[in-house]
Amino acid sequence: MMIVGFLFWLSVFFILYVYLGYPLLLTIFARFKRREAGYPSYIPKITLLIAAYNEEKAIASKLENALSLDYPKENLQILVAADGSDDRTVEIVKTFASRSVELSYQPKRQGKMAAINSAMALARHEIILFSDANNLYNSDTLLELVKPFSDINVGAVSGSKNILASQDALSKADSLYWRYESYIKEQETRLSSCTSAPGEILAVRRNLFAPPPGRIINDDFYIALTILQQGYRLVYVPNARSFEYSSLTTKDEDTRRSRIVAGRYQAMLLSGGLLPWRSPLLVWQIISHKYMRPFVPLAMIFAFSANLLALLWVPNPAENKILYLAWPYNLIIFLMQLIFYILAWLGNIFKGKGRIAKLLYLPTFLVNSNLSALRGLVSFLTGRQTSLWQRARRRGEPNN
Repeated sequence: MMIVGFLFWLSVFFILYVYLGYPLLLTIFARFKRREAGYPSYIPKITLLIAAYNEEKAIASKLENALSLDYPKENLQILVAADGSDDRTVEIVKTFASRSVELSYQPKRQGKMAAINSAMALARHEIILFSDANNLYNSDTLLELVKPFSDINVGAVSGSKNILASQDALSKADSLYWRYESYIKEQETRLSSCTSAPGEILAVRRNLFAPPPGRIINDDFYIALTILQQGYRLVYVPNARSFEYSSLTTKDEDTRRSRIVAGRYQAMLLSGGLLPWRSPLLVWQIISHKYMRPFVPLAMIFAFSANLLALLWVPNPAENKILYLAWPYNLIIFLMQLIFYILAWLGNIFKGKGRIAKLLYLPTFLVNSNLSALRGLVSFLTGRQTSLWQRARRRGEPNN
């Protein structure tokens, strides 16, 4: 029964490393790097490229926000890449033509990257800022975002993703997750380079942009890896802030996360040609931050199963009883796991209602996000996840 205890503790160590160990090591290593001086003011010419598919509820607000940004108008091109929309998205964008908003439209839906690649032929400027239709920027976001490009070693810059305030549990858990991610990205940037970027606020040098193949699911992650592979840095700027509402329902969020995880598994298969092998430090960061996390639900299953086996076939070692999950540790640890999953179940029932639900945010979020990751693995293995993205419904939209 030694294998049971080994499998259990290996699974626990894996989970703890992903969520706590890597951020802790990252923080320690980053402390040995001299903190960079602030970047000087820099005003390059930017193309704000907004991908849109059936965004009639959000596109007008997005364009008004883009037009109000505190950035020289002569240095900013606003370009919408509309992918086969069959609602009023294209019609609404055309009403902004008199205000210098440009449109690239492919009537047949081919996917986000096909729309972006088509729109790139119309992009005129040296920096391309990829954005979505459902997020909004602070007035100074562009000014903050482009500063690191004053360094010729910086190939891409990402800003922070922020969830607009709401009292429901889903929004609060989503916001907590992005604050956690923001901390990790700050430490990664200080140590060497950030390892990923949200697709709604990712700026790249146009001459470094490599169009992802049409089959790629997570285009933003692919673009980030190609920048790193070319030997350039990806810098995270927390003061360049993007805002959006969380998904409308748990089901919508589950679909979004499942897609991301399916794309992560796809990226793993392509790692031979994607990872920056010349930088072992960066490879460690990418594997620890992005490649190991999708396997956490499997580690959770292994830990629970091994613990259950230790209850059914109780080992009886002379010493190191806790390592072998012998009595009474097998029961104590099993009850701890069981309580954790019961708390997550209760969190889904309360759905953020009342004070009790506030205590359930963390277990509920962890279980729900890893269930989504498990579904993402199934979608990837069965080939059901395609590069075509389904628009996620968001809170705060009119006429929901």
